[in-house]
Amino acid sequence: MPIVEPVIRPPAERDSFLLQVTLGCSSDTCTFCGAYKNKPFRIKDQAEIFGDIDRHARRHPETRRVFLMDGDALILPNAKLVPILEKLERSFPKLSRIASYANGSNVIRKSEKELAELQQHKLTLIYMGLESGSQDILDRCGKSSTVLEMIAAVNKASLVNIKSSVIVLLGLGGKAHSKDHVKGTAEALNKMQPRYLSFLSLMIIPGTPLADELKKGVFQELDTLELLKESYAIIEGLELKKTIFRSDHASNHLALEGSLPKDKMMLLHMLKSAIHGKVPLRPEILRGL
Repeated sequence: MPIVEPVIRPPAERDSFLLQVTLGCSSDTCTFCGAYKNKPFRIKDQAEIFGDIDRHARRHPETRRVFLMDGDALILPNAKLVPILEKLERSFPKLSRIASYANGSNVIRKSEKELAELQQHKLTLIYMGLESGSQDILDRCGKSSTVLEMIAAVNKASLVNIKSSVIVLLGLGGKAHSKDHVKGTAEALNKMQPRYLSFLSLMIIPGTPLADELKKGVFQELDTLELLKESYAIIEGLELKKTIFRSDHASNHLALEGSLPKDKMMLLHMLKSAIHGKVPLRPEILRGL
């Protein structure tokens, strides 16, 4: 069947076959997220999923990468998920990688053996929204997975060679909790040692609980300079050994990329230059989700 909108996928998956395994998100409680508010969660029937695979295979048999949607395909037990992966392998002879968003609590529910089974069928990359390493901030935002669960999930996946791409949301603590956001996030990332790391900047979505908090004055947004300083402080606190870093999402005021730890000083220099007004920033009108 046609993809049910709206669809959210990582920028790196722009050329992948987007396969909708679930509709919505299994834990649609985050106050800052409006992606799935009008899309009740459900797992699609296998026949429906297989039909989508067959249709894409007829048109694009050369497909190399697949991204499983919507919010967290790993909520499926392996008994349901593995047949989908096997079908993808049969349908696309050149398939090199399957990726998915992942909820930390759903990852750690799976045994190491179950995760290894997914990896053997080419599910080798998961995208996880840490958002913040401060548990207090996550509680305020209604995030279902805890910081400890997400750290454990990344490390557990790593044991079976499933790489993690971890997402941080700059500004999520607002003005009141920015220091906690910086400290907790750097600490969590150092414990995760993710293969990939990306920063996004908070953009308030109308109709979300966080938008209501902003109107009531309960939440105060960071301005451009504060977001840049938060990014600087988090990177300054990182002790990563082998991580590819990207901060080039459309929500960010300054595009950054590099490898950590090699490019740490370069990234800090670029941010310091931006903070002091020495490099151009993305105009507000061009920022987006």
